[in-house]
Amino acid sequence: MNHFDAIIIGFGKGGKTLASTLAKNGQHVAMIEKSAEMYGGTCINIACIPTKSLVHQSNERKLSSASNEDFYKNAIEQKDGLTSFLRDKNFHMLADAEGVTVYTGTATFLDNSTVQVTTDNETLELSADKFFINTGSSPITPAIEGLKTADFVYNSTTLQQLDQFPDKLVIIGGGYIGLEFASIYANFGSTVIVIDSSPMFLRNEDRDIAAEVKKVLESKNITFIVDSKVKSVENRDGGVVVSYQAGDSDQAEVYGDALLLATGRKPNTEGLGLENTSIEVSERGAIVVDDVLKTTVDHIWALGDVNGGPQFTYISLDDFRIVKDQLFGAGNYTRKQRNNVPYSVFIDPVLSQVGLNEKMAKEKGVAYQVVTLPAAAIPRARVVQQTDGLLKALVDPDSQKILGCTLFCAESSEMINIVRLAMEAKLPYTFLRDTIFTHPTMSEALNDLFAVSID
Repeated sequence: MNHFDAIIIGFGKGGKTLASTLAKNGQHVAMIEKSAEMYGGTCINIACIPTKSLVHQSNERKLSSASNEDFYKNAIEQKDGLTSFLRDKNFHMLADAEGVTVYTGTATFLDNSTVQVTTDNETLELSADKFFINTGSSPITPAIEGLKTADFVYNSTTLQQLDQFPDKLVIIGGGYIGLEFASIYANFGSTVIVIDSSPMFLRNEDRDIAAEVKKVLESKNITFIVDSKVKSVENRDGGVVVSYQAGDSDQAEVYGDALLLATGRKPNTEGLGLENTSIEVSERGAIVVDDVLKTTVDHIWALGDVNGGPQFTYISLDDFRIVKDQLFGAGNYTRKQRNNVPYSVFIDPVLSQVGLNEKMAKEKGVAYQVVTLPAAAIPRARVVQQTDGLLKALVDPDSQKILGCTLFCAESSEMINIVRLAMEAKLPYTFLRDTIFTHPTMSEALNDLFAVSID
């Protein structure tokens, strides 16, 4: 049996960064990754990077005279080339590093200190002083009649592998993943129908923001059917038919060349053999961890999506920072110190948010004042010909600190990070109002957004 200082299960952002750090500190590390197609983790191979490649390519569609089929096929090829390059780069980053051994195989815990690794060629047992689980998450498949036998059904991973352009795309799920794919494929030229069980569109967003997003997406030939329950799925006429019931209405049908299931993601714990350990798992299948990411076994940690936290690559990286501080630092940084986590939904234009929106502020009983700015008022938005959208922020009328910000506009994924920095530094809103930004940029819109008197 081979013994290591540390065994990391899962080649994701937190795990791979930790492996490199441990090795540089003289530790002997084993990195176990289930699939050779997942070196580098979910983000590089099936999530952030490939989808944003498709976002970029779909935004370029209007500049091309190629057919939808040819343009889409080329976009898939470019996406595949990018992920292949990054996957190879990430593999060699660890495989070629002194002190790191990469195993491609399935890891199963035999007890709290031993895992069995099954590769294509052998089965072996490894032990370690410390274990780090970084296995990510995977799409949830809902229980829908006919789904298992229907063709042309995809999840967020497999749809990206489809090189045949779908003229008609049906999406089950109106969350952020569903909306990103709806925007991507509508820009490619697909007719898109989104069926969502929620009683209202983007129910967690403020109504003015949600209304603006819906208006923009509907202008792209996207139809939204809310408050609906999908009853069944079946093959028909070389495609797939989805039967659904909207509210109290009669059952209806929609046809698509492809069906995307965008119904959420679940932590990847199946097959890990956690039942052979003292590791506790939550009702939702996530590994239970404390504020420093330790599991219920003192020498085992869980990082990233698998611990049930926000499903973002940058959270996995921040999980690494917490663990690094525990192992090599003062041990002061914990999940309690992680505040104002921003996010961006890469629809067109991008929807970004940090801190509180009005809905959350009202629920918490927090006093606030609202400031808004239409994207059309921003010179840069007119330069790039993307004037759709709305900028909105909440300010504490007493402290004058920014409570939260929602930006639905071009380049908001960059702008939101500026707002987050001001919030983390506990600066008053006047800091952004009076900051000197270059011109013409989207960032300078923060001058105008906060150009008000807060009473």
